[in-house]
Amino acid sequence: MDNLKVIAHIHTDFPEKFGVPRQSGVVKELTGRIVFTPEFRSRDALKGMEEFDYLWLLWEFEGVKTDTFSPTVRPPRLGGNETMGVFATRSPFRPNPIGLSCVKLEGIEYTAEGPVINVSGVDMRDNTPIFDIKPYLHYADAHPEASNGFAGRHIEEGLTVIFPEELLNRFPADKRAAAIAVLQQDPRPHYQDDPERLYGVSFAGYDIKFKVRGNVLTVTDAVGL
Repeated sequence: MDNLKVIAHIHTDFPEKFGVPRQSGVVKELTGRIVFTPEFRSRDALKGMEEFDYLWLLWEFEGVKTDTFSPTVRPPRLGGNETMGVFATRSPFRPNPIGLSCVKLEGIEYTAEGPVINVSGVDMRDNTPIFDIKPYLHYADAHPEASNGFAGRHIEEGLTVIFPEELLNRFPADKRAAAIAVLQQDPRPHYQDDPERLYGVSFAGYDIKFKVRGNVLTVTDAVGL
């Protein structure tokens, strides 16, 4: 990756990978701030961006080994029991650790840090490096008739979340809906189904502890990080 320049970093409510949605856009309440590196803090570079509704982000998977190539992976959506070709999946375990996300443009600020792009529908952990930003073009990028392949046969309805009010109120008001939506997506690995196991996902400054029984996720605690 030495020949690619990091143009920015995105700041989100996820300090670690666990709990991050598996696709961009599925949790619309999740927000992020894109802050450019000093070399690219130019107003001119964003001229015209406000005319678009969505953006493509090209970014780097961190902590993924790419020194050996495996032609197959075990997608979590299939329970980790079936193998598929790596290029038929969106697995992070790829020859190059490059991610692609479509996010909603919420606005642009001009601050002491230079231009800052506010987006929603993110699927990246905090401080993820970004290589490029491009506008989403509906006439070219949207294909509503397209097949979702094997992924479309395994779309979950989402979990029912029981989040006690006294725990939910520990979060800022603008983070509560996002916290619930993250849990509805079931952060657990798909191959784990132990109703007695206590899980934890770090989000918005808290470690959310929860258990899952059947289709019901119950939050047991929210501990400040």
